[in-house]
Amino acid sequence: MKTTIFLSIILFASSMASGQNQSHTRHDKDDNKEKTAFQTAGQWKPVTDARADVAIVYGADDRPAMTFEQRVQTWRDRGYTTHFMTGIAWGNYQDYFTGEWDGKWHLDEGQKTVKGDTIWHGRMVPYIVPSLNFIEYIKQKHVKKVIDAGIDAIYMEEPEFWMRAGYSDAFKREWEAYYDFPWRPQHVSPENTYLANKLKYHLYYRALEEVFTFAKEYGKSKGMNVRCYVPTHSLVNYSSWQIVSPEASLASLPAMDGYIAQVWTGTSREPTYFDGLKKERVFENAFLEYGSMESMTRPTGRKMFFLTDPIEDLPRDWVDYKKNYQATFSAQLLYPMIADYEVMPWPDRIYEGLYKTCDTCTTKARIPRFYSTQMQVMINSLNDMPRSENKVSGSHGIGVLMSNSLMFQRFPTHDGYDDPQFSNFYGQTLPLLKRGIPVSTVHIENVGYPDTWKDLKVLVMSYANMKPMKAEYHQFIADWVKDGGVLVYCGKDIDPYQTVMEWWNSNGNSYKAPSQHLFELMKLGTDTPGTGEYACGKGKVYVIREEPKEFVLNANNDATYFETIKKAFETKPNKGELETKNSLYLERGPYIIASVMDESISNDPMTLKGVFVDLFDPTLPVLTEKSVSPGEQAFLYNVAFIKSKSKPAVLCGASRIYNEVSKRGHYSFVAKSPRETSNVSRVLLPKKPSGVVVKNHAGEVITNAEHTWDETSSTCLLKFENDPEGILVEIKW
Repeated sequence: MKTTIFLSIILFASSMASGQNQSHTRHDKDDNKEKTAFQTAGQWKPVTDARADVAIVYGADDRPAMTFEQRVQTWRDRGYTTHFMTGIAWGNYQDYFTGEWDGKWHLDEGQKTVKGDTIWHGRMVPYIVPSLNFIEYIKQKHVKKVIDAGIDAIYMEEPEFWMRAGYSDAFKREWEAYYDFPWRPQHVSPENTYLANKLKYHLYYRALEEVFTFAKEYGKSKGMNVRCYVPTHSLVNYSSWQIVSPEASLASLPAMDGYIAQVWTGTSREPTYFDGLKKERVFENAFLEYGSMESMTRPTGRKMFFLTDPIEDLPRDWVDYKKNYQATFSAQLLYPMIADYEVMPWPDRIYEGLYKTCDTCTTKARIPRFYSTQMQVMINSLNDMPRSENKVSGSHGIGVLMSNSLMFQRFPTHDGYDDPQFSNFYGQTLPLLKRGIPVSTVHIENVGYPDTWKDLKVLVMSYANMKPMKAEYHQFIADWVKDGGVLVYCGKDIDPYQTVMEWWNSNGNSYKAPSQHLFELMKLGTDTPGTGEYACGKGKVYVIREEPKEFVLNANNDATYFETIKKAFETKPNKGELETKNSLYLERGPYIIASVMDESISNDPMTLKGVFVDLFDPTLPVLTEKSVSPGEQAFLYNVAFIKSKSKPAVLCGASRIYNEVSKRGHYSFVAKSPRETSNVSRVLLPKKPSGVVVKNHAGEVITNAEHTWDETSSTCLLKFENDPEGILVEIKW
């Protein structure tokens, strides 16, 4: 059946009753909020002035024409709060590697493959084995310098150790110090691989703990409260791309304040299997990536910024970038309790980079005006995007268990056991998400936090692609089931990592697989239970003796899995109906986010009716009906949400609004956005304007500015060229 959603006065009244108040908050340049940010290695330029709250200045290096401190000051002079970011696994640290810092060469501290090849991030920039000496260099040469410059927020980016690495002399030294026995090559056995990746995990945990503790203490000595963040890819992506990183465990570090979730087209377009077909599924992948980051921090209360990128690292064409930016942008907004954003990385490459004008073209050009206008409408909406208690449409309460150990057994392949494209994870998630179920993820490292279990009805888990690093995790899971939770366990427990030397088969334990310990705690016996349904206290356990990857690697092979989930969700101790559909839908204040998926239960579009401004269209048209087809997303401003149309306000636009003045019959404001971009704005007014005057920062009237009136929405559409110095708009009626 075609999905039709009518947004009317009744829906509006319902939204008001639920506490969704009208908001047109604007942030003047002296506002100290840190809701939006971007990262940049350059100084302020009029063509890259993206007008977020925070400019995260990248790299502490001095340049021939400008010191680090001067570079920071260019952003402060424009009203930005300034933070600092640098890589913890790589960076412009040539002075360390070539001996300039301490008189010793350190190129042997690069990550190396089995062939002895260094894994490079750039010229003379290897991925690093973070030794204690390197950590000291980061503290003294970089962290201390930026705190001395008055920066009180530090981001240590991308703690990454490649799974294929682990053969350098530096890593061998760390192995012997950590394990107290000689280094073992990881490709020889599953146990060696597991031990190697566990050490990689530890090394970057240690590095961040050391650096952040130092930053806090040094800042305190100067009377500053220094905050520490980790910009990192999701656990989904690192596991898929075969990279080891501390991820969830960092959230419990006392010196850790939060994360940036580095999710964008480049990570989310990694092909996945579903229904036997391997292809890109950007929206679905992004939804799962953002979800894994949100669930990782929610129980700990750490701050989370969501990142999107209007382009990506690999060269594509502008049409490709636009399509996939819309998909990832929509996915991030479907997490309504996250309302802090890194609106873009590297504005220099976005605004000034040259990319293909079409897929088959050889010509390259800077960002087209239609795309820069749309992009700025989108990022300006993030400055006002509210948190919301509303939920994404669909049946909630189903979570899939994750663990940092997902990163321990992806590479290399042992004993012929393979997990193509991380399919043991996607086999548990995509069959649900593709049916319109907003499946969540649950981090095993967080099971000790009560909030982890809030509103969870069904927990899906498998040890086919991860292992529990602590026995006590099982007690929390077992207690939850006994108290009325429902567990669905998928897997044959046949992968070669089941027998690595770990807690379940050492120190008096002799379980053949870690799941046996869990089943024993749930009173299901010491033998591994077969496929079936089992009672456990007030709860239930369902066992499916298939590897989860089989649900997606083969066509039409997820029916048994889905029917088991459906039964677990709908029958005692649970109750209710598991809703299936081909879409996800959410309202956040006046904003509407919708996504319709292909490969779902139908190919019907979603039709929305009301009065909307289309925020994915750079002309900001007013619509009374919006149809969203499978494989597409929509981002709309719901004009019907507005409580009072007597108060003028800029509802949306491609510039940020400052210095609003509203009095009887008159409304004025200043609009700022990067030079060489075009503004389009929808301005709500009590009645049709009798006069609109647009002036540049020198007070000169801009004669080619345009405006039109739309009676249906009571909005005036404005068009003019942007200027970071500010464009003054004066409207009378």
